[in-house]
Amino acid sequence: MKNNRKPGFDRVKRMVVKIGSNVLTENNGLNLTAIRSITRQICRLIDAGLEVILVSSGAMASGVKKVGLTKRPDELPQRQAVAAVGQAGLIMEYEKAFSRYHKKAAQILLTREDLSNRKRYLNARNTLYTLLSWQVVPIINENDTVSVEEIELGDNDNLAAMITLLMDADILINLTDIEGLYNKDPRIYHDAELIPIVAAITKSTEKYATEIPGALGTGGMISKIRAARKVNSAGVPMVIARGDKPNILLKLFSGKAHGTFFVPKKEKLASRKCWIAFSLKPHGALKIDDGAVNAILKNGKSLLPSGIVAVEKDFSIGAPVAFKNQKNEILGIGLANYSAADIRKIMGLKSKQIKAVLGHKVYDEVIHRDNLAITYECEA
Repeated sequence: MKNNRKPGFDRVKRMVVKIGSNVLTENNGLNLTAIRSITRQICRLIDAGLEVILVSSGAMASGVKKVGLTKRPDELPQRQAVAAVGQAGLIMEYEKAFSRYHKKAAQILLTREDLSNRKRYLNARNTLYTLLSWQVVPIINENDTVSVEEIELGDNDNLAAMITLLMDADILINLTDIEGLYNKDPRIYHDAELIPIVAAITKSTEKYATEIPGALGTGGMISKIRAARKVNSAGVPMVIARGDKPNILLKLFSGKAHGTFFVPKKEKLASRKCWIAFSLKPHGALKIDDGAVNAILKNGKSLLPSGIVAVEKDFSIGAPVAFKNQKNEILGIGLANYSAADIRKIMGLKSKQIKAVLGHKVYDEVIHRDNLAITYECEA
């Protein structure tokens, strides 16, 4: 295959490393050997001039072992308590491991709200920039102890992708307990084949991923593919590799082919559009006709009321909303200039008719192209 991984690594100045639960835990609790090995490699890369942000799972799994449970609790208060116990132990071990190499670490706990609110999003970014300027390693996790939604969705793969976009990182490296993406589950099928390079994420790619679940972690392979789709859409490559392989990070940066490399789009999505596309949770959806689909996807146009055929749920002015084609496929997300109630009144109409129907017209567009991010991927 023509795609070469090395240029993707040669251009890296700032990277996000995500470490999965199955890499960081063992039967008796935290896998200290893995923590120390990965920490040592990160310190080597920092000394070579790279900036590294760490997104670390393991708090829930660590807490389960520490409290003496046999599995993750089902009840929310218990899960939050287990996460609190596990997070304390996890960050303490990281701090000790980094101090061996005269590096400092900082704990950052985030929720979806922190990344969906624009002001808090920018504040989080400024904090992380400051830590990196001080050569302090940010260690980020979801704030499971207070966030109901984050435990239910519980996906650090998604968080790692969002941090990659937040910080304009040059690559996302996802370390897990499996070599990479296979065409079937290698733990079951001996003839499973590793897919070394994914040039474009298709339905077939997702089909492979759904057949490879997680164990201690919550995401499994499918959440890693979704994370890859997000960062690739923004022009950032991602690698899935086995975290317990000796010196895996150093080997990747030396140009050796390990794991699965996801090739990014050539065009890099602007920072604000990344925030709209991947940090905001849609409050509703707009179904649009084929003409509007072509205007948006092929010609980069805004969404006008004339192209809207249906409105789903209720939302207010400025809310993030998804827009879908006639097959109900989500094409992207944008910020609505009108409420759901008003859009229902003007959908299918020309922009010049808006004032006659609503009594006012602030915008010609329901979603302006500057506030619209396309997330749809054509099947290759």
